Amino acid sequence: MNQPRVAAVSRDELHRFSKAPVEAIELVADLGVRGDAHAGTLVQHRSRVRRDPNQPNLRQVHLVPSEVFETAERMGYTLAAGDLGENVLTSGVDLHALPVDTRLHLGDEAVVRLTGLRNPCAQINDFKPGLLKVVLSRTDGTPTDEPAPSTASPEVRTVQVIRRAGVMSVVERSGMVRAGDPITVELPDGAPVALGPV
Repeated sequence: MNQPRVAAVSRDELHRFSKAPVEAIELVADLGVRGDAHAGTLVQHRSRVRRDPNQPNLRQVHLVPSEVFETAERMGYTLAAGDLGENVLTSGVDLHALPVDTRLHLGDEAVVRLTGLRNPCAQINDFKPGLLKVVLSRTDGTPTDEPAPSTASPEVRTVQVIRRAGVMSVVERSGMVRAGDPITVELPDGAPVALGPV
């Protein structure tokens, strides 16, 4: 198998659905991507800020595997880097199969720790009608256009759907990240805990 790599990096200083691809991003420990709207020690996602602005920010860096884009292409959707709002587009690593607290070494310096899954929402269909079915399916694998329960909802962990819209992480070690950088996966000690929506 090929060495997992960073396929592209993106950021946006405003809260928009998509982010702009850039040559490099700077990850800052305990903060996120410098110059990105979602950077901060406390929650930055607007709906979560309305609920409780003092929550820790478990969504500092959003990563999406490029394989999701390949699936989208087979289903008739063309996506480009940053389109799904990701900061890091990866290649060669099944992010969704990794457990909580997995560390990803991005390039020579930066390290992020996985906190959970991105919960696909209706905004994906606002971006491209029908796209939600690419990243959300029932447990039998059947694609669905029905949004997953909100992370504020008690049903979020009990409704059985498969989320493939990427993973969320926090920055543990600062560093610059660029397309082409190698990714090294460091699994956590102990029994693995599956990623859940955050």
